[in-house]
Amino acid sequence: MGFGVGGGHIGPMHSSAQINTASGLPFAGIPDEMRERAESILTEEPEHPSDEVDFEHVPPAEPPLSLRTLLAPYRRRVLLVLGLVVAETLAVQAGPLLTRIGIDYGVLPGRFDLLGVVSGVYLATVLCHVWAGRSRTSLGGRLGEQIMHGLRVKVFSHLQRLSLDFYTRERAGVVMTRMTSDIEALTMLLQEGLVLMIVQGLTLVTITGVIFYLDPTLAGLAIGVVAPAALLSSLWFRRVSEEGYGRVRDRIADLLSDLSENLAGIRVITATGRRRQNVVAHRNRIGHHEEANMATARVSTIYGSGTEGVGIIAQAVVLGTGGWFVIRGSLSLGELTAFALYLTAFFAPIQQLVNLYNAYQQGQASVVKLRELLKTPVDVPEADDAEELPPVAGRVTLEDVTFSYEPGTTVLSGVSLDVPAGSSLSIVGETGAGKSTIAKLAARFYDPDSGCVRIDGRDLRGVRLESLRRQLGVVPQEPFLFADTIRSNIIFARDDIDPEEVDEACRAVGLDKLLDTLPAGLDTFCHERGASLSSGERQLLALTRALLAKPRVLILDEATSNLDLRTEALIERALDVLLEGRTAIIIAHRLATAMRADRIAVVDDGRIVEAGTHDELLAADGRYRQMYETWVAHSEIRHDDGGASVKPGTGVPAK
Repeated sequence: MGFGVGGGHIGPMHSSAQINTASGLPFAGIPDEMRERAESILTEEPEHPSDEVDFEHVPPAEPPLSLRTLLAPYRRRVLLVLGLVVAETLAVQAGPLLTRIGIDYGVLPGRFDLLGVVSGVYLATVLCHVWAGRSRTSLGGRLGEQIMHGLRVKVFSHLQRLSLDFYTRERAGVVMTRMTSDIEALTMLLQEGLVLMIVQGLTLVTITGVIFYLDPTLAGLAIGVVAPAALLSSLWFRRVSEEGYGRVRDRIADLLSDLSENLAGIRVITATGRRRQNVVAHRNRIGHHEEANMATARVSTIYGSGTEGVGIIAQAVVLGTGGWFVIRGSLSLGELTAFALYLTAFFAPIQQLVNLYNAYQQGQASVVKLRELLKTPVDVPEADDAEELPPVAGRVTLEDVTFSYEPGTTVLSGVSLDVPAGSSLSIVGETGAGKSTIAKLAARFYDPDSGCVRIDGRDLRGVRLESLRRQLGVVPQEPFLFADTIRSNIIFARDDIDPEEVDEACRAVGLDKLLDTLPAGLDTFCHERGASLSSGERQLLALTRALLAKPRVLILDEATSNLDLRTEALIERALDVLLEGRTAIIIAHRLATAMRADRIAVVDDGRIVEAGTHDELLAADGRYRQMYETWVAHSEIRHDDGGASVKPGTGVPAK
């Protein structure tokens, strides 16, 4: 049995496979017939770097991201790779020179002994080339993976460090692009691209030196034809491709952002019949991405074919001139043969460098995007002199707080509140009045523009965030559940918890009755975002998670909204357990929930207009009384299943 899918009430449970099949979701788990094979694969997994990461809320002082800063910590291994590159290049380029010696001093004079020596040396250079190439590929590949491992951790750590305001502004798909296609493009460049560019560049330099040694006249002629055209076309290609690959990265970000949004909103899309329109919109984004790629492809084609044409012309000129030199006797046949072989090899690196320059430009475009991300400032920073927050009693104070999400648009103005330790405060008001903003400031998801927020008299801006989060619990209106087991989700805030404590918390909240019907109990798998669970089930899991975290201060952001009366009653019983002995700030949509608090504050247009107990506010005949009378008027028309009217906020029949 498992958690049922449906409305707000808690009903019969089924297995995760049944749940997901019924919901149209993919199967969440490993089939029994594949489990043994999966476990055997895991035993063969290679060793991975340690997962111990030193995370600090203060970004480390580091130079801006670039290829140089990425490679700097690995100087010795980079130099070793370069040494292997040199050995590989010299070994492979010794061939034509040995061919010239073999022809001029072995074949033509008939000295087969010398020809044998040359052949042996040639074989040795081939073996050296194979060994150096294999070692360079292996070492370079491992080095590239290690660098990218560190970069992925750095980028992900910075994403964890960034404040909620960043995720409000930025689209999820754009962030995903930084961690996927941008890093993948950089991975290709670091693992093979840079090394091959060095190989081909060194090959070009080596060949240039050798052909000038063989015949300066022919070499000058070849370089004179190639160099000006190659230089001008490369300068043009660099400028155009830089812009082109920047556009490609932006179009990929748009594409993934739209994909991410469609996957997250698939239920709304299905319910509103927007599939066809969304396919058209996504096809347009794919078209923009294709256009950006086609533009860079056209530029690459012009550059590549132009360079190849220049090379062919240079070969024709050199072979014609060199043949005339041989006939005239100023150049030997072996020298012309070696020169022709080197000249053929001379244009191959140029073509390779053209292709590799594409990869380099893509990698550089990715570096720019990642550098911009890593330079994004933390809007809620931890002060350099921040102190550890000791165990708190839980008094929360807002002192003349003013706040705005965007400059010029004030959300809260001059808000002052005092919540004594161990007491509860409900905050009520119309939608958009600023209720949830107060909760976010109390949790230090944002910092006020002016004024301050204190806990036990300490300004939140002066304490270490880790020590604050350990003593603060937040239960949102829509709790987030990860694609993992129920156990992993409820112990998310504490991974060192005893199983007995987990069972006790489940019993206290009322989750144990639900778990008893599950075949796997706490080890039942739930789908990402808790899509296979009802809203009431998700809320119970979130409350159990909060109870296990043992916070001193608890913030409930409309935690009982969107629930039917029966589920709401169950959740409120769990809240009674959770709130006992803790300071609580409750953002209430329903006045039935608000009345459970010791005191109530009314927010209107970003200001606290009233505060007091339920009875005091009714007697004051102000904004709260108006809200209460409106709520009562709407509540009295509701009926229970038998047709009897019910008391407002209770769910029991009225007299």
